[in-house]
Amino acid sequence: MRAGLLLIVGFEGKVAPPDLLEKIAAGEVGGVILFARNLGTLEEIATLTRTLQQATPKDAPPLIVSVDQEGGRVQRIRAPLTVWPAMVRLGERNDVALTESVGQAMGRELAALGFNLNYAPVLDVHTNPQNPVIGDRAFGSDEKAAATQALAYFRGLESAGVRGCGKHFPGHGDTETDSHLDLPVVRADAAHLRRIELTPFAEAVRAGVQMIMTAHVVYPAIDSQPATHSSIWLTDILRKELGFSGVVVSDDLDMKALSDRFSVEETVRKSLAAGVDAFLACRNPDTQAQAEQALDAAEKNPALNEKLNRATERLLAFRHTLRRNLDGDISQLPRNDFAALAKHIVVT
Repeated sequence: MRAGLLLIVGFEGKVAPPDLLEKIAAGEVGGVILFARNLGTLEEIATLTRTLQQATPKDAPPLIVSVDQEGGRVQRIRAPLTVWPAMVRLGERNDVALTESVGQAMGRELAALGFNLNYAPVLDVHTNPQNPVIGDRAFGSDEKAAATQALAYFRGLESAGVRGCGKHFPGHGDTETDSHLDLPVVRADAAHLRRIELTPFAEAVRAGVQMIMTAHVVYPAIDSQPATHSSIWLTDILRKELGFSGVVVSDDLDMKALSDRFSVEETVRKSLAAGVDAFLACRNPDTQAQAEQALDAAEKNPALNEKLNRATERLLAFRHTLRRNLDGDISQLPRNDFAALAKHIVVT
């Protein structure tokens, strides 16, 4: 049971599968992530999130009910919700108050629909024009400006009752490969990585961000292992050097950067040892089952069991900060239409 708490899972369809609800009720799942395939009308979305949350044991902290709602290309819920431009537009405006207002508006929409975690803001710095996966998702190409805007968005989001998650540590902005499809390698030297890629994450830790997502990327100047598997990145640098005390969540285990090279069991074992606290398994039921088996096996390994204990403590503490969002009022959403704000972002 404890091992499953570290999983944040996806599923097919617009109705929660009975077996998933049973796992939630038994405390065998820590959270869910919803995608466009799960999302119907606003009423259907609110019903789905409420059903998932209500399945959680009454003595347990709120279930993680999460989504990728960055704006731009990565926005799972669109019309009749506000359709937001890419976050690079906010970086170009360079208006901290405007960016915070956008984060708050997005948070109000998500909270009304029953979400309590958004995998945003992007903390990557867009320094490579050939990057196929980040690009305009980043707030900018200057590390300090990108950090300032991303953290303004974060403050707005959290002020609306939705927790944020900074991604993708230690930086996906200088890649030429999409980690959904292959394993990216960033060959920058260590000084460059620390000066550029790490700056927004260091600022995020100081600002109190309590969840950070890993990147399935290799940085040979620091470690030959992908960052998700790397204790140098996740323990030595993120926790000890930068002082991060929150939850480290993996990017999706089904992404080919890892799944084409490592078994699920190997990735879970390596990642847990490196310092990952929670695992995204967004689609494949086999991946979810194998990840749970790997976590169960970790309980029998003294070193990994200690990692499992710490990860469980961190994730449960994080869940205690979440809202259950059972009383969201979607009837208010039309009156809280932020279309004018979204349009204002792109007016020069």
